Amino acid sequence: MVRLITHNLLACHVGGCNSNNFPLEFKDVQIELREAEFNADFVRAFLPKIAWKALVDTARQLGDTSLPDEQPTMIDDEFLKNLHHVLLEIHVEEGVMICPNCKHNFPISNGIPNMLLAEHEIG
Repeated sequence: MVRLITHNLLACHVGGCNSNNFPLEFKDVQIELREAEFNADFVRAFLPKIAWKALVDTARQLGDTSLPDEQPTMIDDEFLKNLHHVLLEIHVEEGVMICPNCKHNFPISNGIPNMLLAEHEIG
């Protein structure tokens, strides 16, 4: 399933598409919010792995404005709960992810992204 925790790690891997290939842009998406058990330690531990600007921009593209522009230096429970919500509770069920560089489309169906490439698209 496409959650923003996963999306924040995905980049286009079409042959020759080596720059400006992250983050993939969403288009024509259907979103479902699914409650997930909050684990502050997990969210705190994942924080260093996040491409912050990409996450905030993507969340806003999907209608969530709960995260600040800049990653805060003081981490409190409210921030961790907002981050948990964005990373783990926003599910993209249908739509397309598009590479900002080569414009390749990666379809999402039933919450599963198709990241497979045709043979001629592999570098």
